[in-house]
Amino acid sequence: MSNPVIQRVDTLIVDLPTIRPHKLAMHTMQQQTLVIIRLHCSDGVEGIGEATTIGGLAYGYESPEGIKANIDRYLAPALIGLPAGNVNAAMLRLDLIAKGNTFAKSGLESALLDAQGKRLGLAVSELLGGRVRDSLEVAWTLASGDTARDIAEAEHMLEIRRHRLFKLKIGANPLQQDLDHVIAIKRELGDRASVRVDVNQYWDESQAIRACQVLGDNGVDLIEQPISRINRAGQVRLNQRSPAPIMADESIESVDDALQLAATGAASVFALKIAKNGGPRAVLRTAQIAEAAGIALYGGTMLEGSVGTLASAHAFLTLRQLTWGTELFGPLLLTEEIVTEAPQYRDFALHVPATPGLGLTLDETRLARFARR
Repeated sequence: MSNPVIQRVDTLIVDLPTIRPHKLAMHTMQQQTLVIIRLHCSDGVEGIGEATTIGGLAYGYESPEGIKANIDRYLAPALIGLPAGNVNAAMLRLDLIAKGNTFAKSGLESALLDAQGKRLGLAVSELLGGRVRDSLEVAWTLASGDTARDIAEAEHMLEIRRHRLFKLKIGANPLQQDLDHVIAIKRELGDRASVRVDVNQYWDESQAIRACQVLGDNGVDLIEQPISRINRAGQVRLNQRSPAPIMADESIESVDDALQLAATGAASVFALKIAKNGGPRAVLRTAQIAEAAGIALYGGTMLEGSVGTLASAHAFLTLRQLTWGTELFGPLLLTEEIVTEAPQYRDFALHVPATPGLGLTLDETRLARFARR
């Protein structure tokens, strides 16, 4: 068929176990929940996408159950009958009929891109302008909360050459306890690894002023979202005085947010997340704003499974420079897979094949096993 159209969109909630509890400032994950999207076209091509958040509503405004409901009730019906190959028109339609819902929209855009890539025999990275690399260095989060255990885990990752960038989730504990924890790990790893912290907005500005100074003086390379995303003026002040670069994460809930942050000088690094911008194409608009403002880039994650991780990776492969690497380790946190071939991690990086679409095939048996009834 020369002009295929979108015929049907199916959504499925999938609960997958994790290798260990994953402790964040606002939530401890015991499993990860994915919304898998299957977009069926009249030419027989199926596109797959993923919408994933963290901790129900503990992190942001969308939950897996809400994502599925909004796609099924509002977003999917708006796509039926539209040209399957016109990703731009489809996403503009969704933006017209629904405010926000960036996680849901990201999953749908990923599915549209996957289908179009399969249709044309091109990797999604080629649809996004063309890859300039085939792999992405990937950080690992040390989130047990136990200093000795985190050090041992980091040493193991260095030994097997899987990660040499390490992020520590802090903020939930008393400030001095968190600082002692981070400094001890950095002291042990030394110059063999980059150590960064993610506070997930849990400090007030007075705590952050002191903590950023101490962390920067002790060799911590990057400090992510130390204070509330609402305190824009405080973010500007902190970015001006911190000896370690400040990265915006929760502050970027949309492409519009990225423009405001760049204009005010609220951060020197942006965390790029397809889910929070509304898809792989949208996240590249945020990247363009950052590059124009001289702001460095980091490929962020919502701890997606393989589908969402590769959707992010294909976008990040096209960027001129990712100064701070990426955090696309989501599949490594899971004990089970729902694709036939898991993403390949080696030599500190995620290696992304140039096969059509996202380059993944769903494993129907395992998908059915872990699908929520």
